[in-house]
Amino acid sequence: MTDMFSRRSFLLSGAAAAAACGAPALAAMPELTRADGKPSPIRLGLASYTFRNFSREQLIGFMKQLHLNELNPKDAKDHLPMDPAAEAQAVADYAAAGIHLHAAGAIYFREDNDADIRSKFEYCKRAGIPVIVAGDPSPETLPHLERYVREYDIRIAIHNHGPEDKLWHSPLDVLKAVNKFDPRIGCCIDVGHTVRAGTDVVAAIHAAGPRLFNLHMKDLTDFTAKESQVAVGDGIMPVREIFEALIAIKYPGFVDLEYEVHADDPMPGVIASFAYMRGVLAGMGYNSRG
Repeated sequence: MTDMFSRRSFLLSGAAAAAACGAPALAAMPELTRADGKPSPIRLGLASYTFRNFSREQLIGFMKQLHLNELNPKDAKDHLPMDPAAEAQAVADYAAAGIHLHAAGAIYFREDNDADIRSKFEYCKRAGIPVIVAGDPSPETLPHLERYVREYDIRIAIHNHGPEDKLWHSPLDVLKAVNKFDPRIGCCIDVGHTVRAGTDVVAAIHAAGPRLFNLHMKDLTDFTAKESQVAVGDGIMPVREIFEALIAIKYPGFVDLEYEVHADDPMPGVIASFAYMRGVLAGMGYNSRG
């Protein structure tokens, strides 16, 4: 127990120092390898909403500092615009920087009509994105979404938003609604909103199994208080147990940090969060960068 807390303190203090000095985050961290040389089954990424107050150029710069090349972009600022020409430029910019787009969202399906739904699938098809993180589709929309999931072969991951969400408090609510539909309709588990809904997040991961397509990582100091969000590792989220559950279900997707606090200066918390998650993976014997 002492070793675990010593490692945690070391990682967080080192990350904070890097942030304070303006140094490239984790630049000196050695590549972590398992004895057999295999990469980590947990792949870390970033939800671009974390940097919603910053431009795409700044976002790319931050990702380089963080040694990340996996992004879940959102139509915020100029991260991934809906306009086709602007979107094409964004995709080109990410490709030039070596950044891969593995999901997009949250994308909201506020209109239950074919034109609106098709436009969202076309948006992801143009960018080569295989997973739509859907913010608020109603249960009545699911049969329509299923038709487009089949046509485009793009998965839908419904994002739960906790107690405030009128429809999807918990991933378990999502799973009840989607289990009769095409297996490409599933969930994005937001771990913070999940625990605030009173759901055991580790049990929810096991329940989701192959219908888990994306995971948003955050941390809280109080599982009943949305405003208690902190850097990952500073709260009480069971990060190692979450990783173990993802490995157990052979989760093929990404763990995307969605750091929603300190929107005007998120980098210190983001650095600390990735340092902690990489440290947890190192403690589990994995190459954390995948």
